[in-house]
Amino acid sequence: MNDSKISVRYSRALFLSALEKKILDKVNQDMIFILEICKIAETKEFLLSPIIIPSKKQAIFHNILGDNVEKITLSLIDLIVKNGRESFIPAIARNFIHETKKYKGITESVLTTAVKVDYKIKKQIIDLISGVFKTQVELKETIDPEIIGGFILRIDDNYIDGSLKNKLRKIKKELKGSILTSK
Repeated sequence: MNDSKISVRYSRALFLSALEKKILDKVNQDMIFILEICKIAETKEFLLSPIIIPSKKQAIFHNILGDNVEKITLSLIDLIVKNGRESFIPAIARNFIHETKKYKGITESVLTTAVKVDYKIKKQIIDLISGVFKTQVELKETIDPEIIGGFILRIDDNYIDGSLKNKLRKIKKELKGSILTSK
């Protein structure tokens, strides 16, 4: 089965169960917590280790998560480990978080700039996105000095590249094209 299908199916099942039990916000916090834990190098090794038996992995998860998460979250982790799919836990958490934001009408956007952007400009961007897409906006800011100037804005599947790096690349491509055709 396709990797993305696996994570989508598990996350969707958890989402529907959490929604039905009216604990969506709590389970969403659990998934955010689990996703953060999965970013730790030792956790990645632990998840991918074929040497550690499933029952031991379950015990470790129960130890780490314990009373900090909902029972339904822990039950899902147990099922995932039992089925040998623990390597999908980060993807399942990401899918669940994305599904929850979509359900709540929150659009995740990423603004990439060469330098830190002023709060007023960020506010204008958020207002513009929320006006155009008729949604709440969660704007994440990324700084990448390699884009030289301008910005790159990603809103769901929409991508606006107004970076100086991109403009220079286009000019270079046009110049190479004109040099080739003029000979």
